[in-house]
Amino acid sequence: MGGSSIGEGTLSLGDFVASAKALIEKWKVIDVEDSLPDWQWKPCGKTGVPSEEEGYLALEGVYRNPGGRHEQIGDSSNFDDADIVSDDAWAQSSSESVHIYDYHVVYSFSYKVPVLYFQGHQAGGQLLTLDEIKEDLPSHSLKLLGESKWTFITREEHPHFSRPWFTLHPCGTSDCMKLLLEGVENKDQHVQYLPAWLSVVGQAVGLKIPLELYELYMQSSNTHNIIQRCIMSPGNLETTEDQLPRSN
Repeated sequence: MGGSSIGEGTLSLGDFVASAKALIEKWKVIDVEDSLPDWQWKPCGKTGVPSEEEGYLALEGVYRNPGGRHEQIGDSSNFDDADIVSDDAWAQSSSESVHIYDYHVVYSFSYKVPVLYFQGHQAGGQLLTLDEIKEDLPSHSLKLLGESKWTFITREEHPHFSRPWFTLHPCGTSDCMKLLLEGVENKDQHVQYLPAWLSVVGQAVGLKIPLELYELYMQSSNTHNIIQRCIMSPGNLETTEDQLPRSN
């Protein structure tokens, strides 16, 4: 699509929209946990771009047991134990015993990459603090937040809601995406951009993304190692709030 620079790890707004809508369709046909809702495209008319390209990708209503990360057992790369619970289990719980998370993927015009915005709240509506969110994360996610070269958590104004949400800052996204997309055929890169990107950012926030979503077009048989190579670096980055430039 016009204006795309996927070879540099970025993408155009048109490619973002196309990749988002392709992800929505793939999500419906692959083997996803029953407890996870479907991704949806949310139209939004605030940014002033053409109406067919206004909006963001949303995964809303993900239920988690508080402090679930303390119960992680076994392989740290396996998020089966991440304590995402079903609607039935949630209905039997008190408002204090379940946390509900919303995840939004928004296009950054500054960085020309997707940005993940997220927030958690109790069933009664009270928003969770960063410390409470970290208590819900599996240990593998906390390790990534401490060691990954680009998974800064900061707090910024959601570009469509004008309210502060937590976000993974996109400062290193393009470099990572260049590496991840090396194994994807050129004709598929714009479609596979978001699945590849989610394979990394999902790990940082405890959101299990089926590897099948990324492997549909991946030519390498070593997908997991490529992902790990991308997200890890020798450096240590601190988790920060309100210290980085705006990402939209």
